[in-house]
Amino acid sequence: MKPVLILKTGSTFPTLRQHYGDFEHWISNGLGEHTPVRVVDALDGDALPHPAEAAGVVITGSHAMLTDEAPWMRRLMRWLEDALGRAEAPPMLGICFGHQLLARTLGGDVDDHPLGMEAGTVALRLTAAARTDALFAGLWDQPWAQMMHRQSVLVAPPGVDVLASNGHDSCQAFRYGHQVWGCQFHPEFSADVTRAYLQAQRGALLSNQQVDDTLPRVRECPQASSLLGHFASHVVPAAA
Repeated sequence: MKPVLILKTGSTFPTLRQHYGDFEHWISNGLGEHTPVRVVDALDGDALPHPAEAAGVVITGSHAMLTDEAPWMRRLMRWLEDALGRAEAPPMLGICFGHQLLARTLGGDVDDHPLGMEAGTVALRLTAAARTDALFAGLWDQPWAQMMHRQSVLVAPPGVDVLASNGHDSCQAFRYGHQVWGCQFHPEFSADVTRAYLQAQRGALLSNQQVDDTLPRVRECPQASSLLGHFASHVVPAAA
């Protein structure tokens, strides 16, 4: 069985990593214990495998900013361009930075959001296209998700179906074709991880008042978290 390729584009804060693990651990847990995974650290220059070696691809979040256009980002975008152009392209899911990376690769516009950071547990507006989507249909009855981002997809790529938006972002999630998705929110974040992120940003990217106002509204988002399990169900049978 082919593994799901987790393209690691960064790490969480060291203090969080000690207590909760890192991005790839949270994603692997969300995919399920029976889903084989392979982690490739794109930031550290690990060799990127041939797309055909993966049953599916999940691109992690990152503390890096896409507008920095670092060499490793350009290398990863070239790999994505090649993978997306193949007739047998593996299904993909981009999370936060991964969502932005996919959007930029597909021709969208990504930059700092003029309203600043979006953080905590927030509500989404799902579009009609999401109601029957293989990954997003389950969010219809509880459209809440964990957010932690400063940059956004300001203009969605041409030819995609926008699946979710809200008052902060017009493109909180999209689908390209039938099996490539991006989501600005974090399906891999638990409520505890979100609270820890808010505390870590206190006095840095968020004011004390913003953190104090946001913390009481943080809650678990089981439907949003189920996105990773739905992705695993979508890709693993095809790899058998």
